[in-house]
Amino acid sequence: MMRREGDLERAVYIAVEGPIGVGKTTLVDKLAAHIGARIVLEEFEENPFLASFYGDRERYAFQTQIFFLMSRFKQQQELQQPDLFQPDIVADYHLLKDRIFAGLTLAQHELALYDKVYKALEAQILKPDVVIYLRANQATLLERIARRGRVYEKDFDREYLLGLSNAYQDFFKTYRATPLVELDTSQLDIPRDAQALHDVVEKIRACLREAPADAT
Repeated sequence: MMRREGDLERAVYIAVEGPIGVGKTTLVDKLAAHIGARIVLEEFEENPFLASFYGDRERYAFQTQIFFLMSRFKQQQELQQPDLFQPDIVADYHLLKDRIFAGLTLAQHELALYDKVYKALEAQILKPDVVIYLRANQATLLERIARRGRVYEKDFDREYLLGLSNAYQDFFKTYRATPLVELDTSQLDIPRDAQALHDVVEKIRACLREAPADAT
């Protein structure tokens, strides 16, 4: 278990974020197994607009984004139920990702409407104790996307992926909402390198020790 000092009765919530193909779910699986945490995975394949979005982003962006926002919000709300918040939680996304994607894909008038909904929902979700931001170079992201072989990701748009990576970098340059661990996964082999995983755990523990007791 991973507990904050002086707060031993409360479970810790860790959210892993980063662009498509960066290795979020891989890290979540290994991290959760290492510390004995419950896994929460994004339910992206349930979005009925996703395949259409990859084919025509301009036409399907708003429907795709709103579905994701409501689906992610519902799942995040469940984390606040006392009987579900046992033990620690490691998630492969946080609601903040929705706003990053929306800013990249929506037209200005769509984004204005989206933001009204997002801001109303954002205040109602549980804030992570630590956010882990993963990044990687473009070649690594494209190689990992191709390797996992999802049909709707075939011939993935390189320019879109580059724009998404840049949007994540810009967002986390000024991110101060929670303690943050930043990792470059381009050369990080979490599945096979036990020391790399140990180092990640130690970075998380350091964040929890240094964070003010009322930070979350």
